[in-house]
Amino acid sequence: MSVGIVAEQSIAFESGIRLDSGRILAPVTLVYETYGRLNEFRSNAILVEHAWTGDAHLAGKYREEDTRPGWWDAIVGPGRLLDTDSYFVICSNVIGSCLGSTGPTSINPKTRKRYNLTFPVVTVRDMVRAQKLLIDALGIGKLLCVMGGSMGGMQALEWAIQYPGSIASAIVLATTPRPSPQAISLNAVARWAIFNDPTWRKGEYKHNPKDGLALARGIGHITFLSDESMNAKFGRRFSAKDGQFDFFGQFEVERYLNYNGYNFVDRFDANSFLYLAKALDLYDVALGFESMAEAFAQVVAPLQFFAFTSDWLYPPYQTEEMVDCLRGLGKPVEYHLIPSSYGHDAFLLEHETFAPMVREFFARVELDTN
Repeated sequence: MSVGIVAEQSIAFESGIRLDSGRILAPVTLVYETYGRLNEFRSNAILVEHAWTGDAHLAGKYREEDTRPGWWDAIVGPGRLLDTDSYFVICSNVIGSCLGSTGPTSINPKTRKRYNLTFPVVTVRDMVRAQKLLIDALGIGKLLCVMGGSMGGMQALEWAIQYPGSIASAIVLATTPRPSPQAISLNAVARWAIFNDPTWRKGEYKHNPKDGLALARGIGHITFLSDESMNAKFGRRFSAKDGQFDFFGQFEVERYLNYNGYNFVDRFDANSFLYLAKALDLYDVALGFESMAEAFAQVVAPLQFFAFTSDWLYPPYQTEEMVDCLRGLGKPVEYHLIPSSYGHDAFLLEHETFAPMVREFFARVELDTN
């Protein structure tokens, strides 16, 4: 059952946060949504972290006539994986975004103009620092779980390392301890697409640079899929609308990338895209530590990891590196490799493949915390 009609909430922190760069970002506004109710002990809260260009709209609809619910609606609601009859589910939009939380599209209080490229570089750890303010403001001393995939998984890892006493568990899906040179290079090409759009104007554009941003998003879409899923969905079929020997005729996969790229321009800001891509590239679970082992030595809560066989953006061996390190430290960790043809997006599209293991994990965590 769906959570039904939901409402977006917002909270501002005037004192802001000190970023990894040393700069102070203030004030900080976070947009978030909640589903279900906190129990009397405030011990049933689950924080769900979104991926790169996601938002706080995890589940439900804002209006009955909305055609699409929240981005992970299938797992949130009464009787679903994140059962809102049992859990209080929270999802916050990250700083650096353009979807409500403070980012480059926000007004700089010092200049009364948009930050644009004067916005400071933020890291995944900075995103979590801001979320910690939110969780404290909600009066939650300890989260039952923090879970997320891709960039959301990075945030879950940071909670486990930076605030080990504030979580009872973490679930990490399709995530890397640090993006590989290949992943960084793909983001670099996406950045070039935006930089080389003449309407970008070094971030001081009046209208979103649609051609550059659409191309950047198209590059991203390729990394989210897999060879097998693209063959199944598109094959080498030529678009029925074009002649095969028309010079500008398109294969169906080309039309798909074009459609999704330009749709993205209507909902996301180019500068925010760039800042969040930079946060992804800078991510290193060992940042500020001598090694991954020293970082994971901070972990107290049990961690559950999932990787997907066809994920070539953050392939399974990268998850297994973290799992091996944690096991070597004697930390409570479990790992599941899920067969899938859906590539990196499998964690969003195939929740039924990992739901049974998550339910068992929750049951053990709740037993240990009671």
